[in-house]
Amino acid sequence: MFGNFIYFIVALLIYSTYQPSEQTNFSTPDTLIIFLSLIVLFFIFSRRQFARIANMSATHSHDILDQRFSSALTRQSILSIALFAVDIYALNISSFSTGIWLFESIPTLEALSFMALFIGYLAIVWSNAHDAHRRIYGADLTRKAYVASNIAFSVPVLLPWLLLSGIADLLLALPFDLPHRVMASPEGEMAYFLFFLFAVAVVGPLIIQKFWRCRPLESGLFRRRIEALCRRADLKYADILYWPIFGGRMITAGVMGLVSRFRYILVTDALLHILSPEEVDAVIAHEVGHVKKHHLLFYLFFFIGYMVIAYATFDLIVYLIIFSEPIYRFVFMSGISRTTVTTGLLSLAIIFNFLVYFRFIFGYFMRNFERQADAFVYRLFASAMPLISTFEKIVSASGQSADKPNWHHFSIRQRVDFLQHCENDRTWIRRHDRKVRLSMAVYVAAIVLVGIAGYQLNFGQTGKRLNEKYFETAILNEIARNGENNAALFGMMGDLYLGRGSFGQAESAYRTALDLDPDRAIVLNNFAWLLATCEDPAYRNPEHALALARRAVAIERSPHILDTLAESLFVNGRTTEAIDAATTALKLTKTNRTYYNGQLKRFQAARDNPTE
Repeated sequence: MFGNFIYFIVALLIYSTYQPSEQTNFSTPDTLIIFLSLIVLFFIFSRRQFARIANMSATHSHDILDQRFSSALTRQSILSIALFAVDIYALNISSFSTGIWLFESIPTLEALSFMALFIGYLAIVWSNAHDAHRRIYGADLTRKAYVASNIAFSVPVLLPWLLLSGIADLLLALPFDLPHRVMASPEGEMAYFLFFLFAVAVVGPLIIQKFWRCRPLESGLFRRRIEALCRRADLKYADILYWPIFGGRMITAGVMGLVSRFRYILVTDALLHILSPEEVDAVIAHEVGHVKKHHLLFYLFFFIGYMVIAYATFDLIVYLIIFSEPIYRFVFMSGISRTTVTTGLLSLAIIFNFLVYFRFIFGYFMRNFERQADAFVYRLFASAMPLISTFEKIVSASGQSADKPNWHHFSIRQRVDFLQHCENDRTWIRRHDRKVRLSMAVYVAAIVLVGIAGYQLNFGQTGKRLNEKYFETAILNEIARNGENNAALFGMMGDLYLGRGSFGQAESAYRTALDLDPDRAIVLNNFAWLLATCEDPAYRNPEHALALARRAVAIERSPHILDTLAESLFVNGRTTEAIDAATTALKLTKTNRTYYNGQLKRFQAARDNPTE
């Protein structure tokens, strides 16, 4: 089940790291046909996979069926991610939504619509898996209830992102300059993120329990026992609730909430009906252990730790991508946009980074935190035998093997073995607590070092020098490999020198590139921009800039090239023509419309107020 959380976050990363294309790979009708055809093929393939498993139920052991069902569910879920990636990167479907006023005003709504598409793909998987699940595990959930339960359990993982992004959209939509200034700075953006992350972490459980349609546990034996146990453990909470996940048929419990005002203890019907009162006490003691050991707070810090790692390693990933010889040689030889290749590979690297962190680092601590919570039972009871018998009942009721691996829990057999060791020797508890403390210390030290390195790479001179050195070295090496006649290489050198502020070297590189290929639009465009906007008056040449910009537009009428033409017209005093060019650029663009709209308003303001 927790694997679904990762699927949702990966899908969100796929969407959020994609840069919409100015030109789509297919026309609108072709895109629609391919899009619908892929959905139909995916549905048919998924249905056949699970139907084959359902038909095996009479001829194979339960363990084999459980393994094959779990594997098929994982494969189909990953295929859902792949199909979603095809929609975004190959079909460019997000590019077709560009220009819609509502999406431009509140970008989170656009992202939410694409996440709904991904949920639809997973719903296809869950719907097709229902029959096999019912036959293998004897579940009596309807197909609709099975799909709805999977969605209800998984969707709350998007809540922090939804609230953070949605509130940011609303703040930026206000007619005040302060929110824009705050969100435009890295410090302001980070402060906003941390503030609302903690706010969501505090009040989020209130929203989630209502989304899950939890209801208070009625007065009676179990409520009295749970209340007494919490008093004994000095645990404060808001309420004890029924957890209707999968119709309440799972033997499980949970606790959520950093503060007592919004802390909820969750129990399912199956937990209360199948387990004895002593076993329910042991399960609740386990959940109390999570709170007393501060695991919920640590989970929040682990998420922040991931943000630190992602931030710190971002530039390193870019360097590895751009300066990897096979990659930049492929870019040079294929003619594919360096930005397109870099963006695609960067998205893959970010997703890989996320999977490694949560699967291995976060997963390591989750498993050991669960073991700590198991051992916490000994703080409240003399023996953990009721918890051990609970695990045995879970194996019996679920039909799953006690040795089934789990990335965020130890297997049930491993958990039982650990508790058996603790029954015989309580020092096992202290040794495990010491292991967790040491692991946390190593983790915190590593995060601090990574954070310092990330700051140096992003804001210090170290990152700037690396950027300049690696780019220049990579391009010069390629020029040395028989690239003296490659206009693209000299154009890239010009871009590098322009970004560095070495205007003379940039001009020389651009001239060399144009000598080799006079009709290379990107070089004409970038050289024109240098001559039109250079901060050093010695290198400005408005007339030559306009001539170059006109040649570039004659070759390629892209928004960024029209923008350079507009800028060149403007610096030559031809404001009306600049407005016309900027208007055309705004109409054609599908990305960064805020910039193009700002350019148009600047030219219009100059026309309306010529003396300013």
